[in-house]
Amino acid sequence: MSAKVHILNGPNLSRLGTREPAVYGSTTLAELAQLCEGWARGLDLEVTFAQREGEGELVELIHRAGDQADGLILNAAAYTHTSVAVRDAITSISIPVIEVHLSNPAAREPFRRQNLLEDVVYAGIRGFGVDGYRLALEGLAGRLRS
Repeated sequence: MSAKVHILNGPNLSRLGTREPAVYGSTTLAELAQLCEGWARGLDLEVTFAQREGEGELVELIHRAGDQADGLILNAAAYTHTSVAVRDAITSISIPVIEVHLSNPAAREPFRRQNLLEDVVYAGIRGFGVDGYRLALEGLAGRLRS
């Protein structure tokens, strides 16, 4: 039976492909979802992929992942730097969470260096663009099988 993994994306990731392509790349969110589904199939993982702009909506999806999935890959985007609610949602679930960022926030503006999530997630992958999601899926698949 395939392990179930939710991949959740936060605000402005709906703009992938057009928003600052030099920073975030030219892959659209729909293309990223297709890539993730293909990578997941190769790892015998069943993926649910979603994106929400609102903080409360993202919190609800994290809760749902905790109830329905074996693992979570989360790109909380700007909420990484600001949201105690997202942090608390992560601590309220008992599945492994891997945090992903397309860019490396530590190499960007000073306000992006604050990460409210890094000490409550299983692992973090930053700066590899869309390949970060593949790396997260591979890492999570290994974690779930161990």
